[in-house]
Amino acid sequence: MIEAGSFVSKAGEQGFGLFAGVPCSYLTPFINHVIDDPAVRYVCAANEGDAVAIAAGAELGGTHAVAMFQNSGLGNAVSPLTSLTHVFEIPILLIVTLRGEPGGPPDEPQHSLMGEITTTMLEAMRIPWEYFPAEEAQIDHSLERAMSHMNKEHRPYALVMRKGTVNPSPTSASLPQEPIATANCDPATALHSRRDMLLAIQSQVGPDDYLIATTGYTGRELFACADLPGQLYMVGSMGCASSLGLGLALARPERKTIVIDGDGAALMRLGALTTIGYQRPGNLLHIVLDNSVHESTGRQSTVSASIDFCAIAAACGYPRVERVATPGDLRKSLAAASTELSFYHVPTLPGVPADLGRPTIRPAEVAQRIRKLRGTGK
Repeated sequence: MIEAGSFVSKAGEQGFGLFAGVPCSYLTPFINHVIDDPAVRYVCAANEGDAVAIAAGAELGGTHAVAMFQNSGLGNAVSPLTSLTHVFEIPILLIVTLRGEPGGPPDEPQHSLMGEITTTMLEAMRIPWEYFPAEEAQIDHSLERAMSHMNKEHRPYALVMRKGTVNPSPTSASLPQEPIATANCDPATALHSRRDMLLAIQSQVGPDDYLIATTGYTGRELFACADLPGQLYMVGSMGCASSLGLGLALARPERKTIVIDGDGAALMRLGALTTIGYQRPGNLLHIVLDNSVHESTGRQSTVSASIDFCAIAAACGYPRVERVATPGDLRKSLAAASTELSFYHVPTLPGVPADLGRPTIRPAEVAQRIRKLRGTGK
């Protein structure tokens, strides 16, 4: 294993001054170091494609840049990697984690296919790659090969990071920013846990309702609270819970669909709110539990403190927008009769219950269970 500071320092000697990324548990010590390192700038990107574009812009401005993210998000980066950095001949360094490595450590089901095809995808995009250095003596040689390619071909080079490559790096992992004034809802301070809010939500779920939980700890905690027939626990597909819920709500207008989103996931695909707001299904309730961190990947801060989710939802066309700070108020809001598309911003405290397990039901079984709720056999 190497020290994060060793790689960042040596990369700095090569002129790398900006790192744009999306958190991954494999990257946690690396990102944590970059956040706290005053010699470089870290940009918390909303998604992997944005990270590539940010790094490309920095490169055009004269600063060598790194885009780093989980391999499950490599698909989000395909467009800018093939139509931006390749076409415009912009050399950036990629650090892509190898979740689901064949023969590697056990991992979640959403990583199995991507683990098999990560390096194949890089090769298909004509991006040469090598494994991220696992020993201090390898760092200089890896960077030399990367720089040689980028200087000659003017295109990206990738380092594929396996689990346990970088030693842990303590950090505040914070991205301080002053909150903006709230435009559409009364201000609220986080006072309750995610679990408190999940229990409040479950108390208002009917036997025919759909309940979609976003990727990460939200789905795991929801399952731990109670496993209801209409619940679906997203794995992978970061940020897609609201779009999945939209499709379900449009297909089954006679049933209520509740989407439990997270601040990081919602920010990753914020454009989904515009589509939902335009379609405006009256049977869809969109709840954003906002703890201001990417909790399952190391608690790096999101940028939610500097935005107004309520104002964004209202501007996107959600007719009913509320900010709710207590489980009791959330229960009351959900219980209130409404035939309008609704958005709830719910500040929560960070933190995870000790010994939190994982759903014991397979994703395919969850999907089949949802299908059985159709009732009409369609």
